[in-house]
Amino acid sequence: MCNSSIGAAAGTFRLARGFGRGTGITCVILLLAACAGLPKHVQKYPSEALREPDATALGRIVEHSNGGRTLSGIRLLISGDEALSSLIALADRAERTLDIQYYIIHQDESASLLLHHVRLAADRGVRVRMLVDDLNTAGEDRRFMHLGEHVNVEVRVFNPFPGGRSALWTRIVASVSEIPRINHRMHNKLFVADNALAITGGRNIGDQYFTRDLHSNFIDLDVVTAGAIVPQLSASFDAFWNSKYAYPIASVAAPVRAEVLPQALEEAAAAGDASWLAHELDADDLQLTWVPATVLADRPGKIAIDLAPDDEVTIANNLKALMRSAQQEVIVISPYFVPGDDGVALMRDLVGQGVHIRILTNSLASTDSALVHNGYARYRVALLKLGVELSEVRPKLGQKRKRFHPFRSSNASLHAKALVIDQKTVFIGSMNMDARSARTNSELGLVIRSAEIARQVTSLLDDISADGSYRLELDPSGQIVWSSGEPGSESVWHSDPETTRAQRVLLKILAPFAPEELL
Repeated sequence: MCNSSIGAAAGTFRLARGFGRGTGITCVILLLAACAGLPKHVQKYPSEALREPDATALGRIVEHSNGGRTLSGIRLLISGDEALSSLIALADRAERTLDIQYYIIHQDESASLLLHHVRLAADRGVRVRMLVDDLNTAGEDRRFMHLGEHVNVEVRVFNPFPGGRSALWTRIVASVSEIPRINHRMHNKLFVADNALAITGGRNIGDQYFTRDLHSNFIDLDVVTAGAIVPQLSASFDAFWNSKYAYPIASVAAPVRAEVLPQALEEAAAAGDASWLAHELDADDLQLTWVPATVLADRPGKIAIDLAPDDEVTIANNLKALMRSAQQEVIVISPYFVPGDDGVALMRDLVGQGVHIRILTNSLASTDSALVHNGYARYRVALLKLGVELSEVRPKLGQKRKRFHPFRSSNASLHAKALVIDQKTVFIGSMNMDARSARTNSELGLVIRSAEIARQVTSLLDDISADGSYRLELDPSGQIVWSSGEPGSESVWHSDPETTRAQRVLLKILAPFAPEELL
């Protein structure tokens, strides 16, 4: 799901208002809106990441692997199946703590499988802290309450809705007086085992992020990291976990009866995993690229409704500075790319200094948020006139999709977020290049100083661009032309490829109802 879900939620709210013609429904809506409110006095206790990771098996493996260097170990997680199996590997090998922070944890096979392994860790005595943004938990209180009943597990929800928790529209109605607050969301993605190894990046937890959905899956990017950077990630987690915006699930949800894990899931969980990470950990031989790296992490207070964009140092401000430092090339990979006038001006300055800019984002045919795409489309001509190299992902990947195995016949949608500066500095994280990520949501990411990691991320872009994207150019009249395929045998389109006229017209009609700050 795109991080602009609240825009869709606002649409749901407008629809709910239209349903109020029936007296009974009107009364329910008024009652929800009148009675909703977050609890005033919540019992919760502060806690911190494990202080002595070296006392754990994972910590000792990391120490052995880095040879005493004060650097960070980095390895990309490109395919969905290796990402899921790596998360399971960390859950299975944690001895003391698991800290889990996500924008979305779906209720599907992948999420259930991973959470089962997390619960098995808790059974072994591992302390589990799970922090989930509350936007996408509608109807899932039972699952999180059941998990949180374990003596070694605590589940908290971030910036929760005050009522109507069974469905999204009832949540919106129950929060009608708090729309400015609930518009802010925690978009971070982080999984830390024993404060020794962590996985972070663009993926949420669910089938589509691990290429296990039969119909549509995401091209995404995560990072396994160890060493100096992990305590920085844990410090960010602690800040969110202990903030006033994190509520124990039991303080906002009604008690539920325990659930029984289906036998099929138990059997699937017992099958274990076969990731490279599991094999290397078992062999006490962790193969990572050891490089200088640092964490960029928004603070929890970014969700305060009175926070202006320049009130504090945010990831967005850091990334602007990083882009301004470019001397030769800037690569932008973002599923939701809405540069705004300021972003176009920045790129104009960079191009004027001789910097080549490559951008990969979703096409209208591949995006999971057409309204966000509409916001981006306003800037395409301006970018192309500057000489920016612009590509859009096709809904069907070409032969090089094997690198992102296993997409099979499913549609593809870009969800990875990365920057590459001058082939030596890389940003990978949760932040999209749009106003919502810059100003409204909290985000998390890594800045990695490594020519080798830069080469690997650029290679991903090249693979997608080669046979999984449309190239955009301007014809002599200034109109956009899309092309795909080898020179001499290209397919060419003069409107958004593989879409219908009805889709394009509907988007133009809806555009005024989707202001850029909500995209």
